[in-house]
Amino acid sequence: MADPFVQLQVINKSNDCNESQVLIFQKNVAPGFSEIAVAWMVIQNLGQGDRHPFKYQFSMQVDAADSWGNYTPQFPASPGQAYQMVKTCSGNELKNYGPGAAEATDIDVLNNLAQGAIAANIYRSGKMMATKTGIAPGQKAVFQFKPTIFIGVASQIIEGEILNSAILSSINTEISLLGLKSADIIMTGGGPGTTSTPFQFNLANQQYL
Repeated sequence: MADPFVQLQVINKSNDCNESQVLIFQKNVAPGFSEIAVAWMVIQNLGQGDRHPFKYQFSMQVDAADSWGNYTPQFPASPGQAYQMVKTCSGNELKNYGPGAAEATDIDVLNNLAQGAIAANIYRSGKMMATKTGIAPGQKAVFQFKPTIFIGVASQIIEGEILNSAILSSINTEISLLGLKSADIIMTGGGPGTTSTPFQFNLANQQYL
């Protein structure tokens, strides 16, 4: 069965001349858990009139890292699934315990080791989308995502890095992908001096499922 996705492309119709980066990320909306947002996609050197196509795949993957710097293989991660980091005869391994998350919309990653903190990571379209570090034994990370992306203009951002609170609070454009098959995301605004206007991102040419 084919992996469902939304075909998107960012088109630069702005007046920006600063070679600004376009940052795209998702927020973990699981209540009560302070998971950290990651720079899922950073588009660079997008000249005026240029377009940058990409796929938003609905499937996700999960892996974990232990305190010894080891990373587990990535496993398919579906809402409702629970994973545990456990000690085996060979070392630490991430195991899928099936539909065991507390909520059907959540992905749970439990540290079931006797000692050593772990990190849990979620990936989409081959790129890290969310992480939770410092998960002590007996604690867990909980991930939950809406089918929306946040998009905005940033600078000096590296793809895969954790986003600080200033970036998160400055980017408020949320685009829903629910029911979409494909769409363009049109970037406008910017410009020099007093004629500069705020950047905006709007959907166009939407095709629905």
